Amino acid sequence: MFYFIIDILGTIAFAISGVLVAMDKRLDVFGVLIIAFVTAVGGGTLRDLLIGIKPVGWLNAPVHLLIIVVTVMLAIIFVKQLKYVRKSLFLFDTIGIGLYTMVGIEKGLAADLLPVMCIALGTITACFGGVIRDILCNEIPVIFRKEIYATVCILGGLVYFVLIQFPINDTIAYSLAILTIIIMRVLAVRFKISLPNIYRNQA
Repeated sequence: MFYFIIDILGTIAFAISGVLVAMDKRLDVFGVLIIAFVTAVGGGTLRDLLIGIKPVGWLNAPVHLLIIVVTVMLAIIFVKQLKYVRKSLFLFDTIGIGLYTMVGIEKGLAADLLPVMCIALGTITACFGGVIRDILCNEIPVIFRKEIYATVCILGGLVYFVLIQFPINDTIAYSLAILTIIIMRVLAVRFKISLPNIYRNQA
């Protein structure tokens, strides 16, 4: 039940981030729904295809579709209130990558993959919905910009696998890893921490 709740919260967070991007681009209601949908399930769909889950997760769980539709409706109705939250897109995107990284890692563990492969799956789950969203909205995906994005997913995954080596509850380790990803992402943006720019010294 804990992992299911995390999955649902991640779906909601990414659906809202998709709504905010789509509305900034002034798409119609159908366009907003599509962008919210691909943002919420895009990474998970790619993950499931990679590990051979057929049909992919959201086809097996119609509740995800219902949650996305309800989230889109509520986000459209309360969009003015959402925009009062400072940098709300960043907030929901950050929460989403924290939650979905661990959902992907859990799927990898269930498939008996090595930790490094689990972390890769977690990163794909967290990041590629946003990649699809940004491409469809004619933006350079955040993962390819100078901001630290995928890196925090990888570090959060590493934190999780380190924590489970100690005699602590797995749910606590799971939650701490999510918080680590969210906090590192916030701190990286707050203090403008980024990966080196290979073009910095070129003419």
